[in-house]
Amino acid sequence: MKIAGLDIGTTGCKCTVFDENGKELDKVYRDYPVKRGISGHEIDVPNLMEGVYAVIREMTKRFPDIAGMGVTSFGETFVMTDEEGTSLAPAMLYTDPRGGEECEELCKLFGRENIAKITGVVPHEMYSLPKIMWRKKHTPEVYEKCRYIFLMEDYVVFMLTGNRQIDYSLATRSMAFDIEKLEWRKEFFDAIGVPVERMSRPVPTGTDAGCVTEKASELTGLSTQTHIVSISHDQVAAAVGAGAFDGEVGVDGAGTVECLTPIYDQMPDIRDMMDGKYVIVPYVFPGKYVTYAFSYTGGALIQWCTDQITKKEKELAGQQGISVNSYLEETYRKERMAEGLDPEGPSGMLLLPHFAGAATPYMDTGSKGAILGMTTSTTAADIYRACMEGVTYEMYLNYKNVASSGASPKKLHATGGGAHSKIWMQMKADVLGIPIVALKTVDAGTVGSAMLTGIAIGIFRNLEDAAEHMVEKTITYEPRMEYHRKYMEMFEKYEKIYAAVRCLM
Repeated sequence: MKIAGLDIGTTGCKCTVFDENGKELDKVYRDYPVKRGISGHEIDVPNLMEGVYAVIREMTKRFPDIAGMGVTSFGETFVMTDEEGTSLAPAMLYTDPRGGEECEELCKLFGRENIAKITGVVPHEMYSLPKIMWRKKHTPEVYEKCRYIFLMEDYVVFMLTGNRQIDYSLATRSMAFDIEKLEWRKEFFDAIGVPVERMSRPVPTGTDAGCVTEKASELTGLSTQTHIVSISHDQVAAAVGAGAFDGEVGVDGAGTVECLTPIYDQMPDIRDMMDGKYVIVPYVFPGKYVTYAFSYTGGALIQWCTDQITKKEKELAGQQGISVNSYLEETYRKERMAEGLDPEGPSGMLLLPHFAGAATPYMDTGSKGAILGMTTSTTAADIYRACMEGVTYEMYLNYKNVASSGASPKKLHATGGGAHSKIWMQMKADVLGIPIVALKTVDAGTVGSAMLTGIAIGIFRNLEDAAEHMVEKTITYEPRMEYHRKYMEMFEKYEKIYAAVRCLM
């Protein structure tokens, strides 16, 4: 008997299969095209579903006895469909610029702070509700045919089971969900003239949606006895997969995007979070919540550096049979020691990692990156080190902000590709001043999905039991306070960069 996690991302989806003991057996990924233009950012849902069906088919060919599959997805993006689930228009991505005027209309109707208090999200056009308003207003021919409105998790669940249900955490990404009552806010839908019944039924994270339909079985190879489980927004699934279950432990998602996910053991005050654009999201345990503090360029910035700045070094690393990352880290160490400088502490450079705009606490898509402190002796290895430091300083900025709102984890569990970098993990521990525990898994989202699926179908007793089987710790990096003090001297300067650069660019 096997369990699987299906993770629906913005540009692709992946499916990972585990045995009944939680051991990963195999995984597969498929991407799909995204259209980004001046007027809109969209994805054609049939292309997304083609990718979903493809990854499931590939897994069922190898593992025909999948007993349960959990579905997690990215947030905000919605699709309007007819009664059969056929999409009526492309889905608008969260980065789509449309919906700004509609968001302002909602704020005038209900009040910005009031909306945030009810929904847990600071009003912004990225969320579903303003874009639903836009779609209704500007494409009435689409809305007139609309029978259902889905986000991606509940859409995939519907296409596999015929059951319309959405978990609490993903519903929160709509800006239309009451996080205290755990239900759709009907007055918001009444105000925009959309029946709330068109939305899927909200359910707790990890709720069984039932078995696969015969039609879906033909398309995927899954048995009609396979259970499909509504998991969550992808960041919540990653927190579960990282084994973070209370306020003592937060998550460092060290992937393409750098995401810090702390847990609140009780409802925080949204007024303490609004300035930093932080959200309040219901977690898998009743009465607990998470927030997302993130930078658009985490691993993406490191990738930019190795692709654009260190091309020669990449060739040399290949000749030595090592990764370019290892080559640059060792080169930096040798260069610093040759100059009589400590390779363990701050480089002396400052880098603002806003190469794809700024996420929390600014949420400023117009912000640009900057590198300060370069000289004619600056090397590619120095810039690489500055990239790691810039991402880490931005992470610490967010850590300080969420701590002031009541989330103060005593340690972080690190997932994603960045968790395999010993240099970066030690740097993060030194800067934040708390232990960082690297986990073996890269794809914590699919692990979290499989953990909750295993509970839903009776393989695991509870999350603690699932974590014993599926969450594997590797190295704990303890903070070194002498380096923490040195990094804090640089961080005082780092905090001033955004204001200094933003007025110029």
